[in-house]
Amino acid sequence: MALAFFALAIFLFLTLDPDVSHSSTASAASSEGVEVQITYGSVIKLMHEKTKFRLHSHDVPYGSGSGQQSVTGFPTVDDSNSYWIVRPEPGTSAKQGDAIKSGTIIRLQHMRTRKWLHSHLHASPISGNLEVSCFGGESESDTGDYWRLLIEGSGKTWKQDQRVRLQHIDTSGYLHSHDKKYSRIAGGQQEVCGVREKRPDNVWLAAEGVYLPVTESKQVE
Repeated sequence: MALAFFALAIFLFLTLDPDVSHSSTASAASSEGVEVQITYGSVIKLMHEKTKFRLHSHDVPYGSGSGQQSVTGFPTVDDSNSYWIVRPEPGTSAKQGDAIKSGTIIRLQHMRTRKWLHSHLHASPISGNLEVSCFGGESESDTGDYWRLLIEGSGKTWKQDQRVRLQHIDTSGYLHSHDKKYSRIAGGQQEVCGVREKRPDNVWLAAEGVYLPVTESKQVE
């Protein structure tokens, strides 16, 4: 685990936005009792609250539906394909290091393949709900990559271990998973899809990762 955090810290150092002070230090968020905010540019794992599986992708296409890169829930913590970079909606004034308020539209970029967490009206392979995939790249992103962050309970800004939902802008589907598992190519991994109703199975928490500190001028309680 420590080696994974070190590798992520090196990645962040090499890709930091020049507008962010290099005196700021990215931190591996693993200390209990320390309140950590999620900021743009942070690299995180999203844990499905009910099953504890991590949001995951890999360079394996769906065999049905869109044929795009598949997204699943992964059962173990130590997997590098479960890291996502938190990015803002294009065309906004949001910058790396800014805190993220509830109701904000964000994007999640898969760290390994550089594709975006995406959804559309294709049917998901197991349950027939809305398919969730990875699509596009560094210079290719559209509204199918937009997700609204919705914090459950109190709190104005997104923090580690805080219960959240992600609602897809184009389809209104909530990012969802359940214990329906793949048996072949992604054996043991569970389906991730979108559903339009609020359910206990569409709650997620930011878990392991490397979190960029909040830019001082953007501190929000």
